[in-house]
Amino acid sequence: MNMETAARAPAPPGAEAVLAGLYAEHRLALVRLALLLVGDRESAEDVVQDVFSRMHGRRPETLSLAYVRVGVLNAARSLLRRRAVAARVLPGRREEPVGSAETAALLGEARQEMLAALGRLPRRQREILVLRYYLDLSDADIAQATRVRESTVRSTASRALDRLKRELGELEDKA
Repeated sequence: MNMETAARAPAPPGAEAVLAGLYAEHRLALVRLALLLVGDRESAEDVVQDVFSRMHGRRPETLSLAYVRVGVLNAARSLLRRRAVAARVLPGRREEPVGSAETAALLGEARQEMLAALGRLPRRQREILVLRYYLDLSDADIAQATRVRESTVRSTASRALDRLKRELGELEDKA
């Protein structure tokens, strides 16, 4: 079977329905997850769309919300890596995406500060906090999604929370 034939091979029976159901039920939550990881809505939507399009043609038994979440997490990591490389190659380019005026108006000032502080965290710390507090995943589920030990999840979350408290406390002191 050549590459062209493989690319057009039909999805296994039931796979399209499972994938469509996952998309319909969880797309918005997955976009929000990606938004918290990558920092802008357009990129977040692209990440989720790319993950779903790569899953087309998979067997239905392999398609689950946990599997899609890991895909979104990995795709967000890839995007952030590409941005970091671009920032090193093109030093004048901004690393953090600029939100639209509409987005800024919709978010309250406290929420903007929290999202900005979250965005300044190292990648792993940001991922673990998002998975824990946004998706309400257990330490075991986070460990499985991020491929680290549960003890690493707990210690990373603790360090991330300490850093957020310091940063947000400094912002309050300046106000």
